[in-house]
Amino acid sequence: MDDEPLSAEESLNLIAQQNRRNRRELGGGPARMLAAWAFAWIVGWGFTYFATRTESIPGWVGGVLVAVLFVAAMVYTGYVSARAARGIRGPSKTVGAMYGYSWALVSTGLTVVDVRITQFGTLTSDQVSLLWSGTWLLLTGVMYLAGGMLWQDKLMYGLGAWMIVSSALSVLVGFPANFLVLTVCGGGGFLLASIVYFVREKKSR
Repeated sequence: MDDEPLSAEESLNLIAQQNRRNRRELGGGPARMLAAWAFAWIVGWGFTYFATRTESIPGWVGGVLVAVLFVAAMVYTGYVSARAARGIRGPSKTVGAMYGYSWALVSTGLTVVDVRITQFGTLTSDQVSLLWSGTWLLLTGVMYLAGGMLWQDKLMYGLGAWMIVSSALSVLVGFPANFLVLTVCGGGGFLLASIVYFVREKKSR
């Protein structure tokens, strides 16, 4: 006697399990990508905060370091995502690609907005720092909220909520403590989420 066909819910669960298995086998789990971003935020913004507390380090050095680390994290994320996508087909691959393109689109748009506001010259250097740190934390939070809703991932949704709270905090504490918020709350949030995902991956094997 043939096996009974799977229900819609069982089919979706099977697809989700297969996608998670493919990501683990291809090294595309979120733990590694979040760890890369945790490193970039903690080292980059941590150094920037340290630079503001001493006169021996020019302020632009921190900006350059953050840019280099962020570019490296983006390249690594793109590599891992592309590698993982080779094992995924259908709607899951389309959703993942659209989510990745959304990051690029909103990042470009926010950069233009922040650069233009900065060019008006009406804000002090401290206020410009708060503008950039606050808006980028907010953007990060919103995107992770969206990702959590797309993949029904409560941890990702929680990370997004945490980043939004951190965004408000970074503006409230003022300059240069905003860099400390980026380091501890932003980078720490990525690190904690990375650890939780890593433990989940180990348990599911």
